[in-house]
Amino acid sequence: MKIAIILISEAGFFVARILNEELEDSTIVTTMEAANCLRVNSMQEFIANEFNSYDGFVFIGAMGICVRMITPHVKDKHTDPAVVCIDNTGRYAISVLSGHVGGANELTSTVASILGAEPVITTYSDRTGLWALDTLGARFAWDTIASVDPSLCEPSELIESTSRGKKAEMNTQISLFVNEHPTALLLTLRDAGTDWLEAHLPKHVTVFYRYKDIDFDQFELFLCVAPNIFIMPPIPTIYYLPQTLHIGVGLARDAGPVNDVMDDIFYMLSQYGVSEWCIASVSSVTIKQDEPVMKAFEEEFSVTYYPPEELADVKVPTPSETVMKYVGTPSVCEASAVLSSCNPELLLTKVKGANYTFAAAVDHRYLRRGHIEIVGAGPGDPDLISVRGRQMLERADLILYAGSLVPRELTTCAKPGAVVRSSASMNLEEQFAMMKEFYDKGRFIVRLHTGDPCIYGAIQEQMNLFDLNKMSYHITPGISSFQAAAAALKSQFTIPEKVQSIILTRGEGRTPMPEREKLHLLARSQSTMCIFLSAGIAEQVQEELLQEYPENTPVAVCYHLTWKDERIYRGVLKDLAQIVRDNNLTLTTMIVVGEAIGNREGLSRLYADEFKHLFRK
Repeated sequence: MKIAIILISEAGFFVARILNEELEDSTIVTTMEAANCLRVNSMQEFIANEFNSYDGFVFIGAMGICVRMITPHVKDKHTDPAVVCIDNTGRYAISVLSGHVGGANELTSTVASILGAEPVITTYSDRTGLWALDTLGARFAWDTIASVDPSLCEPSELIESTSRGKKAEMNTQISLFVNEHPTALLLTLRDAGTDWLEAHLPKHVTVFYRYKDIDFDQFELFLCVAPNIFIMPPIPTIYYLPQTLHIGVGLARDAGPVNDVMDDIFYMLSQYGVSEWCIASVSSVTIKQDEPVMKAFEEEFSVTYYPPEELADVKVPTPSETVMKYVGTPSVCEASAVLSSCNPELLLTKVKGANYTFAAAVDHRYLRRGHIEIVGAGPGDPDLISVRGRQMLERADLILYAGSLVPRELTTCAKPGAVVRSSASMNLEEQFAMMKEFYDKGRFIVRLHTGDPCIYGAIQEQMNLFDLNKMSYHITPGISSFQAAAAALKSQFTIPEKVQSIILTRGEGRTPMPEREKLHLLARSQSTMCIFLSAGIAEQVQEELLQEYPENTPVAVCYHLTWKDERIYRGVLKDLAQIVRDNNLTLTTMIVVGEAIGNREGLSRLYADEFKHLFRK
């Protein structure tokens, strides 16, 4: 945001300087002489001339002065800038004008966090934690269409009634929403915005993924995030339209007039309930790249051209022998749409016009389909799972967690109706069968592993099955037990000029180790070594390590790190096996070896000279 910091009096100068340093593209405006400030002769005259030149104004001074200065220039919430007022001491930050639409509420929260001030925001939805329906579109790059009674018009009329750049009026819908009337939310695709909606779902909102599942007699408001408008429920509605469609275009030679062809394509799209605002890209065959119509598309959209031989490899519903004869491929519009979207299922198959054809497909990245999120649960403490990991658990339809390795407390945030199962008694085939059952129904699955799943997480075999079955999956990393060990031991595992490497490994038990990774070979570097899954073979581990480490090298044996029954035993390497044996340690035990344990010697060069006096005895 381009922000003017309006300094009314010298008393607020310190506050203004702090904000100016923290807020990008901000300028301090004052009538006083001050370095690095914009000096004006009259603040009233500056506000009058520049009110619409800035995205936001931050007044530092009395609220009354702020209100009197801006009042003559306030016109419309859709065009007025954000205005925030802060007292001279920086104790309160007050959202004054354009709270939602203009971004004043967000700016208020930002400046309050910079100053440690109390944000004063009076917008009802902000006070109650409800969504701001009028800014959801801008927040997630969705275009917005609103209708009080969509059943009274055709989809094309609804689309044409709101043009790009014109704000949709939605006072009725907002009133119903903030007063918590029953609301149906339809999500036919998936992106960052729909993930956020599901993670912050108000209690009066019910989510649906298929239109046919909604009983509109049970709801008073309908919200829809979709790439098209086929749906005409007889209740107040807001459509949010992401740019997810890829349009393939076929053209006759010298098709025109250009504006007529483009307008005709957009009109035909609207007849199918598709807005031009949803278009992410336009594509065609390379021999059409000099056509005037395609040049016109290039001015508005991202345009891609494919060679005929690449298009010819794409299977389409309506191939054409004529197109094959003259272009060298049986399809242009459908094949182009499929290639651009990476989605073989067309939303619109070939539509023919006078001298053009077009087809449309939804970008595969936005398809609402089954998905598996492999989540790292962290070392055990439920508070140590990542924010993203917790959000995934809250969204999941199925949580399959790794038995005794993951505390069940981590799954208590599951949404009502979610299935939560331990995989401790399941083999790989049984685990996969359960996940695939949910996946094939388009459900969201969390496979919850201890620590970070990429470190001894046993996910390789699962990912192989996912790949073979062309299933969508992703990994959310977690805090590993070796990191929890460093924290519990209050140790930095890398010490300048002493130890600069950390080795994560395991002893050779039932699973053979590669010859080059035998413990005694790794021990030659005398790095900090974190040894997983090896308490049961402690004698063997000790024997191999003593080949390279001195016998008095510090060791720590850490059981159930961050769990409520966490236990940590310190000693030296020559006593490692005895420590494990005397305390009956087997599973979920991490062995740490190295002189970095508890070491307070050695300083980073960054601090060595400047702070060395603090470390003198």
